[in-house]
Amino acid sequence: MILAIDIGNSNIVLGCIDQKTIVNEARIATDLIKTSDQYAVELKNILDLFGIAPSTIEGSIISSVVPPLLNSFKSAVLKLTGKSPLVVGPGIKTGLNILLDNPALAGGDLIVGAVAALAEYKPPMLIIDMGTATTITAIDAKGNYLGGCICPGVKISAEALSGRTAQLPAISLEAPKKAIGRNTIDSMRAGLMMGSAAMLDGMIERMEEELGQSATVIATGGIARFVLPMCRRKIHYDRDLLLKGLTLLYENNKKPGR
Repeated sequence: MILAIDIGNSNIVLGCIDQKTIVNEARIATDLIKTSDQYAVELKNILDLFGIAPSTIEGSIISSVVPPLLNSFKSAVLKLTGKSPLVVGPGIKTGLNILLDNPALAGGDLIVGAVAALAEYKPPMLIIDMGTATTITAIDAKGNYLGGCICPGVKISAEALSGRTAQLPAISLEAPKKAIGRNTIDSMRAGLMMGSAAMLDGMIERMEEELGQSATVIATGGIARFVLPMCRRKIHYDRDLLLKGLTLLYENNKKPGR
């Protein structure tokens, strides 16, 4: 059994993987204030909930886009399992040819998603991750990691609307019935949800023009399943893309005998 951990800006996703199969998954809120001891307790409670003894965890791997939390989580995993986790970052073998200006600065979550997507889909491809931010990563026909774009996430946009305007309220992110809203709430939902879908369709079209051919499009992230039905472009949804990528990276980087 291995423990795969993806630390995002809003949530931390935990996956228990046995024989490359995700057997349990949990999410906890990202909290910069918590100590490594507090996170160790949370991890232990989650494993207890699943009936998994920490002694059965043979190894772990962490991807993080929140640098202040990385050391806390590394310490928490070490305290809980007695083993230091692998960390997605410089020095880890990804198998990717990264063509960024500075490959060392590639986001860990984007690398993980690319590794998983290349294992299941044929390039060229575009990989969408809809979390706190919405990212789109481009992989060319040769499997090269080209780069991509970073856009405000749906929740960030909703918070900006309600927080920076006097008369717009906080709303739930539900699918709108029409693009032309007849009241404030419906108008906001149309702009946020359909607007995000239109942005994805438009960016996919422009990125394909730069690639010079059509691409397979894969999406992950909690909000994606609500937005994708409004997209006009065919997009494959893979809820567990990052956990799959972390599993592959662990297998490719674990020490002999581990």
